[in-house]
Amino acid sequence: MTQNLVGGFEPPYYTAVFTSIRPDDPEGYAETGARMQELVQDVPGFLGYESARTPGGIGITVAYFRDLDGIAAWRRHPEHMAAKEYGREHWYESYRVHIGKVERTYGHDRD
Repeated sequence: MTQNLVGGFEPPYYTAVFTSIRPDDPEGYAETGARMQELVQDVPGFLGYESARTPGGIGITVAYFRDLDGIAAWRRHPEHMAAKEYGREHWYESYRVHIGKVERTYGHDRD
């Protein structure tokens, strides 16, 4: 599954890159993911996200935030914290989170 690419944002901004390994379609994952997508929209400074997963279970989600405060607010959101805890116990074989500052962005869209 792949989401649409987000548009470019005026740098600087920040990314939270979540990489994971999990089985395909574990019970309750899709519903929780949809809820997290809904909740993060209300986090001040949230800009958008992109997500992809291979059939073998490797996933990458990149969330874009205007500042580090937005990333911290999302990290501390009570429902997000509960979902992370449940995911560690039930869904993910492993995961990593990488936080980065974007200083330049560019791209191409074919008409």
